[in-house]
Amino acid sequence: MEALWADLWPAILSAFWVTIQLTFWSALGSLVLGIVLTAMRVSPVRVLRSLATFYITTIRNTPLTLIILFCSFGLYQNLGLQLAERSSPTFLTDQNFRLAILGFILYTSAFVAESLRSGINTVHFGQAEAARSLGLGFGQLFRLIIFPQAVRASIVPLGNTLIALTKNTTIASVIGVAEASLLMKETIEIHANQLFIIFGAFALGFIILTLPMGLSLGSLSNRLAVKK
Repeated sequence: MEALWADLWPAILSAFWVTIQLTFWSALGSLVLGIVLTAMRVSPVRVLRSLATFYITTIRNTPLTLIILFCSFGLYQNLGLQLAERSSPTFLTDQNFRLAILGFILYTSAFVAESLRSGINTVHFGQAEAARSLGLGFGQLFRLIIFPQAVRASIVPLGNTLIALTKNTTIASVIGVAEASLLMKETIEIHANQLFIIFGAFALGFIILTLPMGLSLGSLSNRLAVKK
């Protein structure tokens, strides 16, 4: 067993590093797209509100696996979308990794938008009316008054979304991204007699990733909470 884990630890660390990279880039992209969707959702322009509502409702009710497969088979194999240099020796690895990130962004941004919208609902309507009376347009109102307060009220749901994203990265294995869950499946196939030990080790790895997120974001939420 010692020899097994001595050989396996470098692969485990590498696989979890891929998981961390998937989480980081997907979270960053989801936050940007989520903010855009939130602004559209509360925009005074009816078309933008309808588009954002349709997107969020559709994506939230679509399984993540289907979205990842759509990015791989639909966008890449059928439509020819390339996110990596084809001449690169690591083209397929890079392409699948970036397609997975794209899928996670498309999916998670809908939940980010809903988290931010819940924060917007905590902002008193009178503040928006006062800002309009001072001549502020929607862009200024959203950027200077509504959004900063919404973020403070949305830290906990955004943290929950980030934790869910970290766990959702396991779906990337369906298109061959070498993250932690794919390594776990391959290891179990070879060493089925150590199923529970292997499963426990990988579960512990995800706990180590997600538990500090929840604790730190909870603490941040308490510090930034609006005092009433």
